[in-house]
Amino acid sequence: MTYDDGDGAFYAPDEPLAALASLVAAATVRIHRPTHGYDPHGPGSFLGSGFFVAPNWVLTCAHVGLMGERQGEVCQVDVVFAAPGGEGVTAVGGTLAAVLPEGLTALPARGVRVPSPDLALIRLDSPTEHPCVHLAERVARRLDGGRVVWAGWAEVDGGLELVVSARGHDSGSVGSQIQLGDGMLTEGMSGGPVIDPRRGQVVGVIKSRTVGASGGTAVGIEALRTLPGPAGLLRDEAHDTYQAVCHAHDRYHRDRHHHPGPEESWTDVQTRLEKSAGRVLGPAQRAELLGRLAELPPPVSTAALLDLIARAEGRRGGRGAQPVPAPRSWRDGLGELRETHGGPADLELVLRYCMSAVAAERPYVTADTPQAEQELWQWVRELARDRLTRSFRGELRQLWAESRERTDREQRRTVPAYGERPRPGERAGVLLELEPRGWERDSYDWRVGVAHFNGEVDAIGDGTGTPLEDLTGSLAGPLSEAFRQCDEPDEPAVLQVALAQAELGLDVERWSLVPGGLPLGVQRPVVVRCLDPEPSDAAAEEQARWDHLHTVGMRAEDVDCQDGDWVPVEGEERLRSLAHETVPLLCHYAQRPDGETAEGFGRLARTGYRVLLLRRSPGTGPETLCADVHRRAARVLTEARTASQLPGKIHELRKGVWDKRTETYWSDRVALLYDDPRHPLPGPGLLLNAP
Repeated sequence: MTYDDGDGAFYAPDEPLAALASLVAAATVRIHRPTHGYDPHGPGSFLGSGFFVAPNWVLTCAHVGLMGERQGEVCQVDVVFAAPGGEGVTAVGGTLAAVLPEGLTALPARGVRVPSPDLALIRLDSPTEHPCVHLAERVARRLDGGRVVWAGWAEVDGGLELVVSARGHDSGSVGSQIQLGDGMLTEGMSGGPVIDPRRGQVVGVIKSRTVGASGGTAVGIEALRTLPGPAGLLRDEAHDTYQAVCHAHDRYHRDRHHHPGPEESWTDVQTRLEKSAGRVLGPAQRAELLGRLAELPPPVSTAALLDLIARAEGRRGGRGAQPVPAPRSWRDGLGELRETHGGPADLELVLRYCMSAVAAERPYVTADTPQAEQELWQWVRELARDRLTRSFRGELRQLWAESRERTDREQRRTVPAYGERPRPGERAGVLLELEPRGWERDSYDWRVGVAHFNGEVDAIGDGTGTPLEDLTGSLAGPLSEAFRQCDEPDEPAVLQVALAQAELGLDVERWSLVPGGLPLGVQRPVVVRCLDPEPSDAAAEEQARWDHLHTVGMRAEDVDCQDGDWVPVEGEERLRSLAHETVPLLCHYAQRPDGETAEGFGRLARTGYRVLLLRRSPGTGPETLCADVHRRAARVLTEARTASQLPGKIHELRKGVWDKRTETYWSDRVALLYDDPRHPLPGPGLLLNAP
């Protein structure tokens, strides 16, 4: 092993940095293609580096793991590492279990880099004793002090050698990528760990080196949060790879601290490194707490966890901007608490979070869950006994007593600790704005955000000048993150697609974010809004129509069709005379994208109609008979009763078309314009609350 430090920082064996380097080295592995022969694990089969993140789990780069031996749909590698006790090396077979970005199954063409986050998890094929690194639970946009340590294997003088470097500096971050300045990264180090030496935690994974210069890039460890989860409610830990790995990691470090060996543990070294860190819990306390949280079933969803954090922090009127990717596990949520200087207020915040976790809605319950809740409560009570006020301790006891009374999922869902859950109709949704660049045909500026009921929009991502054929690839990451922040199990959030009036024929609901995946409109309710609506000249009438549709009822009105033929939308005086429960049906909107059709849409906007059904043209082939569309649309409005149910009804119809249920075919290419006048669009460049 080589220590590349430049100033001797690692050469004093009693220094905490030297101990940290030894811990890093012990958990850093090399990845090989499975081979046989005289030297099966020599330079000839070497693919790159990795490190143990949990018992029997290795994290590396996707471009390293995908170079393994493919056996059908399975990719196999060998994981080689120093045997515990220092006696030679151990080689264990491993299977590529998860890859990011999602859907990546093979390396791109030579010379083309794997897009970020470029991560892979390898599951060992047989149980093996080995040490694990300690992962940071907090997203750090810039590391304290700027210095970083990294490790990786490299070919040196015809052999393979582990290099631990302390020369590096964090020179900033872009999204989940950490820019590494200084220090020489060599081929083979991809997949190795990047460590914050001030806290003694792994914060990233080496991705690439800078050609012809020092430094390179790493992917922040928080990118693992984007691993796909279960489609519905989680039934057990094993079916969510991210939660399973996080829980195994935290249990390992708690147990390692409880049963120390002859060498220092990560918690021991962190205690020496963090003497002046100013956090409310020391490393040993955090290891204990994370281990206890890992015994609980995970949060029921990211959306539920974000709401829980906001309530524990006492925030009102919205969650506020979230890190991207947003927290997903109990350990992530603990890391994102807004601690200040480690005083009593911070301890109260941490303990409120713990009690919220004790009382939280569960995706599932095991025989051990009640005991895990009891043990976490005992830890909270003991920590509060000597450090916090009598009144706060009484608050904790009351919360514990109330949590014992709420035994089923629905009770815990409706009556959470600290505050209230969003009421029906007040959940956050996802907003996608697509603005055409008039001077570039089929090119768009786009913005993705989380739209809250109070009107605030938290930015997730944006882009400029993206060609139409590249939109789904560019939007996949930001939309997936926004959905994760808003979806509840079996209750996907609504996607609002804001389009220019001339672009309302763009069938975004038919797009798939993953090749071969379900279309967006089958996954979730998708509605359209108008980016450039003509302002209503009767705001009171507009609000009255909106309120009536959401409280009294609806009925369909064919406004551009007579006996199957297109006719102009009637004048404004006639439109104003229609009953407030009227939902206009534009049967030929996308067939005739001309000035008269646009003017007809404008008349509807000026007279206060914010809920409309639009039937888009298929472009080729025969049209569905209009009379059938009229009858069935009227029936859907009657069944939905109020407009708030319409996004869900259209979603059900789209799922029916996908499932080849012929009675739903009439609705193919029918779009719902649902444009809430209480929550106007923020406008170009005005997505609020940057992450």
